Amino acid sequence: MSAFEPLSVSRILARASMYVAAAAVAFAAGCQSSAPVRLAAPVPSAAVVAPPPGPVARHPLSSEEPGFVRLDNMSDNRVPVRVGIMLPYSNGSSATRALAQAMMKSAELALFDAHNPDILLLSADEGATPAASAAAVRSLLSQGAEIIVGPLFAQAADAVGPIARDRGVPVISFSTDRKVAGDGVYLLSFLPEAEVHRVVTYAASQGHARFAALIPDTAYGERVGHYFRQDVQQTGGQVTDVEKFEVSREASTAPALAAAKTGPDALLIAQGGPLLHSFVSSLADEQMKTGTIKLLGTGLWDDAATSRDSLLVGGWFAAPPPQVDADFVARYRGMFGSSPPQLASLAYDAVSLVALLSPGIPYRRFSEQALTDPNGFAGVDGIFRFRQDGTSERGLAVLTVDRDGGFRVISPAPKTFQNEGS
Repeated sequence: MSAFEPLSVSRILARASMYVAAAAVAFAAGCQSSAPVRLAAPVPSAAVVAPPPGPVARHPLSSEEPGFVRLDNMSDNRVPVRVGIMLPYSNGSSATRALAQAMMKSAELALFDAHNPDILLLSADEGATPAASAAAVRSLLSQGAEIIVGPLFAQAADAVGPIARDRGVPVISFSTDRKVAGDGVYLLSFLPEAEVHRVVTYAASQGHARFAALIPDTAYGERVGHYFRQDVQQTGGQVTDVEKFEVSREASTAPALAAAKTGPDALLIAQGGPLLHSFVSSLADEQMKTGTIKLLGTGLWDDAATSRDSLLVGGWFAAPPPQVDADFVARYRGMFGSSPPQLASLAYDAVSLVALLSPGIPYRRFSEQALTDPNGFAGVDGIFRFRQDGTSERGLAVLTVDRDGGFRVISPAPKTFQNEGS
């Protein structure tokens, strides 16, 4: 996540440096794992030119060193798969601390599902400052971490990247700030630009050609606005207006009316919750019926409150297919007695991906080539793959808000990247 991503506040998880060797849990017989799997390779259609190599590690991790963590019962001829987990356990927000705890539990669940006793999880607090994040990743590297999962926030990822890169150790971060991606840092997150691209291109395929947008006056809004304009242009459509608004309970609904009066046939509202309801209410009050303007949304619409808002019935937004993670949610609930927060699945997929690649040669198994397999992987929230620039691509569905108070898929998520280019 990046600094502009809103999270509210749960109790301190007093695990500043934690070592998890295995998850001491058991499941009912016949329980199926939802761990990521490799997608089938597409039929080659053209020669692929390899990108220029990135920065070379100056002190690459290439062999066992004194001080690397091992289990007492592990033979000397086996090299553990040491995975560093960085999460904000002591963050000032109680909700963020609770999320960190849930993501660590998801990592443990993935470890259990992997059935690989050679995988060791080494955990550290990502800290609240770049200095703390740097110290945390150095501690994990000194214990032999071959790959880093986390951190959650962009500031921490920015501090961790160069240090991990110096050892040739990749980082799978959960930040959504693409500025920290690249040179060994990969973002396993839900990027707003992917949601915008999916819903705009789908709307264009359904005959919509005049687009307007309401975006928050934040860093998130700037990204949404930039990619909205780009995607509309690529579809051959026209942007009639992009209105910014302040994110507050007292925010004026005037921007919604201003955008609607420019004559769009599709209006993207990059907002959820009460403010989204206020915007669509103002449109209805002014007799600008949603039947003439198709309402579009981002992943912020993927919320129970949206599904119950009658003014949003018929609106479209992009998100992972509903219930695609049902098996993961059920097993998490069975193991820990509560439902996982929405982002917990990212930690599960990250550790499961590590397990998938772990049979490779030690200290070379998490190479750029392996992580950026163009065929991608199938995870808890659908298919995904890492691009060469460190960002991720996901297979998203387009959903509509139904009259019965739920969401319905109107354009299924792809199950392969075979037809998506490389």
